[in-house]
Amino acid sequence: MRSTAMKSLSFALLFACATSLPQPARAASPEPVKAEHGMVVTAQHLASDIGVEVLKKGGNAVDAAVAVGYALAVVYPTAGNIGGGGFMTIRFKDGKTTFLDFRERAPLAATKTMYQDDKGELVKGLSTNGYLAVGVPGPVAGFEFARSRYGTRPLKELIGPAIKLAREGFALEQGDVDSFDGRTERLAKDPAAAAIFLKPGGKPFAVGDRLVQADLAASLASIAEKGPDAFYKGAIADQIVKASAEKGGILSKRDFEQYAVRELEPVKCNYRGYDIVSSPPPSSGGVIICEILNILEGYPLSYLGYGSAETVHAMVEAMRHAYVDRNTALGDPDFVENPVAKLVDKAYAKEIRDKIDPFKAGLSEALMPEGFGESKETTHYSIIDDEGNAVAVTYTLNGSFGAGVVAPGTGILLNNEMDDFTAKPGAPNLYGLVQGEANAIAPGKTPLSSMSPTIISRDGKPFMVIGSPGGARIITITLEAILNVIDHGMNIQEAVDAPRLHHQWLPDKVFMEPYALSPDTRKLLSAMGHDVQIDESWTIWGQATGILVGGESLSEIEAGGGARYNGGVDSRIGAGAARGY
Repeated sequence: MRSTAMKSLSFALLFACATSLPQPARAASPEPVKAEHGMVVTAQHLASDIGVEVLKKGGNAVDAAVAVGYALAVVYPTAGNIGGGGFMTIRFKDGKTTFLDFRERAPLAATKTMYQDDKGELVKGLSTNGYLAVGVPGPVAGFEFARSRYGTRPLKELIGPAIKLAREGFALEQGDVDSFDGRTERLAKDPAAAAIFLKPGGKPFAVGDRLVQADLAASLASIAEKGPDAFYKGAIADQIVKASAEKGGILSKRDFEQYAVRELEPVKCNYRGYDIVSSPPPSSGGVIICEILNILEGYPLSYLGYGSAETVHAMVEAMRHAYVDRNTALGDPDFVENPVAKLVDKAYAKEIRDKIDPFKAGLSEALMPEGFGESKETTHYSIIDDEGNAVAVTYTLNGSFGAGVVAPGTGILLNNEMDDFTAKPGAPNLYGLVQGEANAIAPGKTPLSSMSPTIISRDGKPFMVIGSPGGARIITITLEAILNVIDHGMNIQEAVDAPRLHHQWLPDKVFMEPYALSPDTRKLLSAMGHDVQIDESWTIWGQATGILVGGESLSEIEAGGGARYNGGVDSRIGAGAARGY
């Protein structure tokens, strides 16, 4: 076993060779979208247009975030929602920050073993399909909490464009149609969902077809008129509870009536002089991003180079150690004590770094804690206004189109977020995460999330707004976008487009997107003991949206700056758009 001193010497020598600024790594990406007054980047172009119009009319970034959230519920049904849940990270123009948790909650009738049979085995599909998989939704409460405290515009004004799109419909483009791909059979099983999202005869929509959602328009109009009470205390809740009772679910009116948004202190850390503000528990995202960044801060990544075996090895080992903590130590802060201070401590990161062999892959089984027995269909949007207020929002239905059910008369797709709990300690969930007791199901509890809406500043000024969907990979997708900008010199568009890799402790495999690593790099990693697998399922690699402030890349900012706001929408998103003015 090589000594810590020898390892420290090796990296000290590497640091001595490192340059002061990273050299740009050019990817085959379009130019970032540039603007001077405001920027909105979302997974659906119509929602981006609506957000920019709010900014142009004098609304702030929070107002735009609310309008975009409701618009995505109409134009991006695979993940945009008011029947799911999410998080909002806000950085105000004066540098103050806050975090809003409007994640789903477990119904009061939920039990720890509700997805197991009488032999203690998991029942396939029970936590992902149908009404038993549904958690109590939070977006309507979350958006109004944000608007009423930090916005400037009336609710009717912000929700109006979404009502119009639902009532009159909108023409589907190729990216919209692609989001339905492979889901029609599942949606066909629920008559209310099929009536909205399939054509007569159960045929899928095609490019040019018009998606009209009359019931959703009526639900949104009711919310516009009566506020959140329309959703949580009125007819909408009654309809959802009735459908749940009739189809094997456990939702009650009391679940809706007692739903409350939590305002929390964001997780904060510093990476190479950049201040990171991100999501705290019940999200693991901010904590684990900070933990990984703290570990990687001890390596000269800009010198080692993007995609090199040395860089990838350091990233994988940092991910391996951090995901052990994510999967076993974190949970809803109202139910478990989260060791956040320890996990984001740079001294703890050094302890982990000292355990990493620079020439040999670690072994995940060796990190198994004693007694140890999420969704690609999420969406993220990034917004910044003319005054410098920045908002990062990630919200989700969990699986594609959530639980695949719509309560008749509401037009609202419902989530299958209960699968994010530990249905059985040691058993993988929908995204292969093996989790522990800290995230066990309990009445009123919020499942642990990977969603990571993140805002970065430098020298007291906003620098970057970033986030992504991607289930368990949200953390590493967001992390890699940050590294791509700060360490590898990419512009914001290149940073969100670049091929990705992922390790989550268990299974003990390095997953890579096609073309993420060269054959030579893969051979070197294999010789170190890494099991590298190509994952060609493009939807699971996320769809990041980001904004860089002061230039399109770090080198342009350092050279004196370019456009004030630079937006990048992941090229994996067929219907997405960055819009500025």
